[in-house]
Amino acid sequence: MPAACESVLEDIEDIVSAEDLKPHDRQFVRKNVFPKVRKRNSQKNVETDDEPPSDSIIPGVQKIWIRTWGCSHNNSDGEYMAGQLAAYGYKITDNSAEADLWLLNSCTVKNPAEDHFRNSIKKAQEGKKKVVLAGCVPQAQPRQEYLKGLSIIGVQQIDRVVEVVEETIKGHSVRLLGQKKDNGKRLGGARLDLPKIRKNPLIEIISINTGCLNACTYCKTKHARGDLASYPIEELVDRAKQSFQEGVCEIWLTSEDTGAYGRDIGTDLPTLLWRLVEVIPEGAMLRLGMTNPPYILEHLEEMAKILNHPRVYAFLHIPVQSASDSVLMDMKREYCVADFKQVVDFLKEKVPGITIATDIICGFPGETDEDFQETMKLVELYRFPSLFINQFYPRPGTPAAKMPQVPAAVKKQRTKDLSQLFHSYNPYDHKVGERQRVLVTEESFDSNYYVAHNPFYEQVLVPKDPLLMGKMVEVNIYEAGKHFLKGQPVSDARVHTASITRPLAKGEVSGLTEEFRRAPQNGANWKAQPSAEIPLKTRLSSWMALQLPWQQEGGGLKILSVSLALLAVLVMFYYRGMKTEP
Repeated sequence: MPAACESVLEDIEDIVSAEDLKPHDRQFVRKNVFPKVRKRNSQKNVETDDEPPSDSIIPGVQKIWIRTWGCSHNNSDGEYMAGQLAAYGYKITDNSAEADLWLLNSCTVKNPAEDHFRNSIKKAQEGKKKVVLAGCVPQAQPRQEYLKGLSIIGVQQIDRVVEVVEETIKGHSVRLLGQKKDNGKRLGGARLDLPKIRKNPLIEIISINTGCLNACTYCKTKHARGDLASYPIEELVDRAKQSFQEGVCEIWLTSEDTGAYGRDIGTDLPTLLWRLVEVIPEGAMLRLGMTNPPYILEHLEEMAKILNHPRVYAFLHIPVQSASDSVLMDMKREYCVADFKQVVDFLKEKVPGITIATDIICGFPGETDEDFQETMKLVELYRFPSLFINQFYPRPGTPAAKMPQVPAAVKKQRTKDLSQLFHSYNPYDHKVGERQRVLVTEESFDSNYYVAHNPFYEQVLVPKDPLLMGKMVEVNIYEAGKHFLKGQPVSDARVHTASITRPLAKGEVSGLTEEFRRAPQNGANWKAQPSAEIPLKTRLSSWMALQLPWQQEGGGLKILSVSLALLAVLVMFYYRGMKTEP
């Protein structure tokens, strides 16, 4: 029988056990309690100590290291969790060694990603770090042996990350894996107006829906994210507006399948996109995330118009996975190769220069040499400038894992052959000498350039001039590589500032309203600032005491009422004192 300290709490409320006294019992016991008078210490004996005792556990003062694997949706979740923790008072650090707790946000798409996740858990435990797990791996399979006894926060429960971290620091194991519902209907997830720390202050990632309508036989993400659940259009538009007010100049729309957006709430993707382009400032841009072929087929005309909009990148990620109809059928992809070609051909005709990115799985169970050659021909035909090549990995619990597998050596060779074909052509050579308009948003991995994107979301490297960051500039393309272009800013061209206001500082918490910034918190004025600088005196001893804007209901009226009552009492005592004077 496991010890009490090893038991797993399914929710915060489970901390109260069956052995605890009931309210009635507590009231009865109070009658037998007698107060003990304590002598006051003289002022000279009182010692002030700003630092808590070394053996104290005070949640809200620790350093937290966050690691995220996987897609843009997962990265957005990681930013939200970082923002809430920083708003509460925790310090978000980039140094894993100095952190008191590791928050590991996982991806379940492929085996290597889960292997990295598992190794990080082991490393944290060896380093005596507290651990909280998030993302799709623990959501899909929370009972795996290596997750035993560890705190888990589900993909739809990220708005409760502070509770989970707080209880984990206290030594409890907490698991929140439930789904968010409204009158029985599943919601898209946590609210979009939560605080967050953007990895890049110029880029806002907005998840427009979670889950999907497919049941692909190889996909583990479906087990974690579930069926389609879309956010209302008004909430998404409000989030975009707020982002622009915080200096963002590029928005990424993400989900497991953006093309399916709205089918569960009576709307569709084009309707959302037309509403969003109305609020995008001049110079700012919107990038649309991955969409599967079946759902984009219904909206090709409208999608072409939207992708031609000057504030929308002419870019679309449409995974084909295989060019064999028999393989697609075994994958349960719900389209055939002809459907994919129809989408690509139509968009290439109606949106000149559009970038089509796609994914391919090599060595899916049952894939023959003939099937693979069909895929090679498709890549040769379209010469995709962006191609994500994945060797098939059977994910536990999926139907594809039970199918007869292609030998590992064959999978590896097919992956190699497709990679060689992809690297045999240069998609950007014909663009040398062009003059392009680009938006500069980030720094290159080698730190030698700034990274910009042209209207087709092609990567353009520009000189590392701080004056260019966050700007829309014109450049002359002078060099082309396999994955990039290089551009030199045109000296006489107009430089446009894409952000309508000063962007937040690196590490600064987004989503804090002016009301919250100025609201008194525990006797101190809360002030939005980088998480590393949030003063200790603003930290609260309990998450329930931290009344954030989305938790307050009539808080201002209550404070006003109490203040007036206290004022009335003071006035009454004052006049009574006047009357008793001789």
